[in-house]
Amino acid sequence: MNGMPTDGLDDEQREAVLAARGPVCVLAGAGTGKTRTITHRIAHLVTAGQVAAGQILAVTFTSRAAGEMRVRLRGIEAADPDAPRVGSVQALTFHAAARRQLSYFWPRVVGNTSWQLLDSKFAVVAQAANRARVQASTDDVRDLAGEIEWAKASLITPEQYPAAVAENTRDIPMDAARVAAVYAGYESLKARGEVTLLDFDDLLLHTAAAIENDVGVAEEFRDRYRCFVVDEFQDVTPLQHRVLTAWLGGRDDLTVVGDANQTIYSFTGASPRYLLDFSRTFPDATVVRLERDYRSTPQVVSLANRVIKAARGRVAGSKLHLVGQRPPGPEPTFSEYPDEVAEATAVAKAIGTLIEAGTPAAEIAVLYRINAQSEAYEEALTEAGIAFQVRGGEGFFSRQEIRQALVALQRAAERSPEVDGAALPAAVRALLEPLGLTAEAPTGTKARERWEALDALAQLVDDEVAERPGLDLPALVAELRVRADARHPPVVQGVTLASLHAAKGLEWDAVFLVGLTDGTLPISHALAHGPDSEAVEEERRLLYVGITRARVHLALSWALSRTPGGRQSRKPSRFLSGIAPQTSNPAPTGNSRRSRSANKRCRVCNNALSTPAALILGRCETCASDIDTDLLTRLKEWRLRTAQELKVPAFVVFSDNTLIAIAETRPTDDAALVAISGIGARKLEQFGPDVLELVHGS
Repeated sequence: MNGMPTDGLDDEQREAVLAARGPVCVLAGAGTGKTRTITHRIAHLVTAGQVAAGQILAVTFTSRAAGEMRVRLRGIEAADPDAPRVGSVQALTFHAAARRQLSYFWPRVVGNTSWQLLDSKFAVVAQAANRARVQASTDDVRDLAGEIEWAKASLITPEQYPAAVAENTRDIPMDAARVAAVYAGYESLKARGEVTLLDFDDLLLHTAAAIENDVGVAEEFRDRYRCFVVDEFQDVTPLQHRVLTAWLGGRDDLTVVGDANQTIYSFTGASPRYLLDFSRTFPDATVVRLERDYRSTPQVVSLANRVIKAARGRVAGSKLHLVGQRPPGPEPTFSEYPDEVAEATAVAKAIGTLIEAGTPAAEIAVLYRINAQSEAYEEALTEAGIAFQVRGGEGFFSRQEIRQALVALQRAAERSPEVDGAALPAAVRALLEPLGLTAEAPTGTKARERWEALDALAQLVDDEVAERPGLDLPALVAELRVRADARHPPVVQGVTLASLHAAKGLEWDAVFLVGLTDGTLPISHALAHGPDSEAVEEERRLLYVGITRARVHLALSWALSRTPGGRQSRKPSRFLSGIAPQTSNPAPTGNSRRSRSANKRCRVCNNALSTPAALILGRCETCASDIDTDLLTRLKEWRLRTAQELKVPAFVVFSDNTLIAIAETRPTDDAALVAISGIGARKLEQFGPDVLELVHGS
C-alpha cells in the first residue's frame, strides 16, 4: 500500500496505527486527529494481512460520526488502487449494528414471532402510566421515557430502579416507585400482541442475549467478526459494554478511542469507567496518548488546559495536556456585562465585526448551557440582520411550549384586553402557570426545559413592560408575534446557536461561550449535589468541551443580572476563578438597545424619548414634523419589492417608523442614515445605497 497507513501521521498517531494486533487504547484529546488515527489503523491491519476488511466492525455513537469514518476509509482506499478494500469495512452506530445482527439471528433464536421497531415510545409509556394510575402530563411522559431509557442503558430492571435512583442521587420527575410501576407496565405492554415491540435499547439487549445464550449464534458471529474498533469509548453505557463483551467473547482484538475529560452524557447512562479501566481489563494493552492539538490555536489550547487542570475526581486523573500545533492566534477574551440584553447585543456586534472581516457566518457559533438562553441571541442577531440557525433544538418561538403560550395569551387578550401596565407581568405568569411555569423549577428534565422556556418568556414580558409602561395585553401579544415572525427568515447557512451538549463533535473558527455564571454553568441542580460532586465536575467538562470547539477566536462572557436595571446578583462561573481577569467594572454595554437610547432626545422639543416608536422616529410621537409623503410612498414601494426578493416580511427590511424617520429627516449620507434608530452597519451596507438614491431623487 506504498506506506499509505502512516503518511502524514505524527509519532504518537503512528504508534497507535502500527501497534500489534490486540488490545489498544488511544487516549485522544480534542483536535488530536483521532478519526484519522483509527481509520489508518484499520487500513494498516488490513494491508498487513492481519485481518480481512469484512472481519472488522467499527462502532461509534452517531450516524454522522459513522458516516465520516466510512468516508475516510473510502478515501484511504481511493488513494491506493492496489490496496485491499478497506472501504468495505462496516462502520456503524451500536444500534445500527445490533439491528442488522438481530434481524439476521431473530428467526433462529425466537422463531416465527415477528418484531417491530418502536421508533417512539411516547404512546406506550403514556398508556403504561394510565394503567398504573399515574397522572402524567406530556412532559411527564417524556421524562418517564427518559428514565426508562437511562435504566435500560444502565442494565437496571423495574424492580431495581428505586434503589438505583437513590444510589445515584438522580433527579427524577416523580416518586421512584411510580416511575418503576410505569417502567414495568411499559415492558409488559411491548410484549403483548402478535408482534413484539422492541425499542432501541431492546435491539442491544436481545442482540447480547442471542450471542450469550446460543452457542451456534455466538460461533457464527465471532467467525464473521474478528476485530473491533470503538470510537468515543468514554460514552459507552453498561448495556453497550455488555453487547461489546458478547461480541468479543473472551477475545482481545479491540481498539478503543476516547477522552474521559469529554464525558458529558452521564445523564443518559454513559460511563467513563470502561475507558479508565481498560488497562486493568487488558493488562497487555498498548496505551497511546494523543496530545498534539491540530484544531485550535495555542491560545485556545492553553485556556482549555487551565480549565481542565482544576478538575477533581477519578476522571481528572486521566487528563491530557494538549499542545497546540497551529500558528498563534488572538487571546481568548473575557467580558462581563450588566445584563443579558447587553451581553447578547455585544456578542451580535462582535459577530458582525468578524463577518465583515471575512469570517463566514457558518464558521461562527454561540454556545450556551440551556436551550432557553437562545432567545436573547436570536433577537440580537435578528436586530443585527445576521442569519442564524439553531442546532440540536428549535428556535425559541418555534418551541411547542412557547407556541402554546402565545395561543393562551392571544385568547386572554380577546377576553380581557384591558389588562395593562403593572398588572400585566403578573397576569402573564398566571396564564403561563397551567402550561408549566410553576413557582419553582421542576425536577424532570423535559419539564425543567419547558419551565426554563416559559420563564424566559415571562422575563421577556417584564422587559417589554419596563420599556413600555402603558402596554396592554393585545399590544403585548402583537409585539411577541412580530418577534416570532422575524425569527423565521429563509433557511440559509448562518451563525450556529447551540447548547454545549449539542456542540459536541463540532468545531468552528469562532466560538462565543455565553451566560457563564454560577447557577447556569455549573447548572443549579448540579450544585445541589454539592460543590465537589461529580455532577459539578461534569459541568466543568462541558465548559472544556465548549472551549475546544474553537479553532481561532474564542470569547467568554457573562451577565450580572437577567434584565436591564435588574439587581446585579450573579457571579461569574466558579470554573473561571483564577483564569478570567478579575473585573470590578462591567464591560461597556456596546450596542444594547437600552444603553443606546438612554440619553436620546426629541429633535423637535428636546425632551427625553422613552417609547420604542419615539426612539425610532427621533421625536416625540405628539410632536409635529414635516414629512415628505411622496418619499414615504416610494420608500414603502421599495421596501415591498425588496422584501419579496428576499422572501422576508416587510418589517424585517425596515419598520414603518424607520421609513417615517427617513422621510422626515431626509438623510443625504451614510452618517445621517445610520443615525436613525434601526439602521445599523449591516442594514446600511445592505440597503443604504438604495435608500439614499430614493432620498436624492425626491
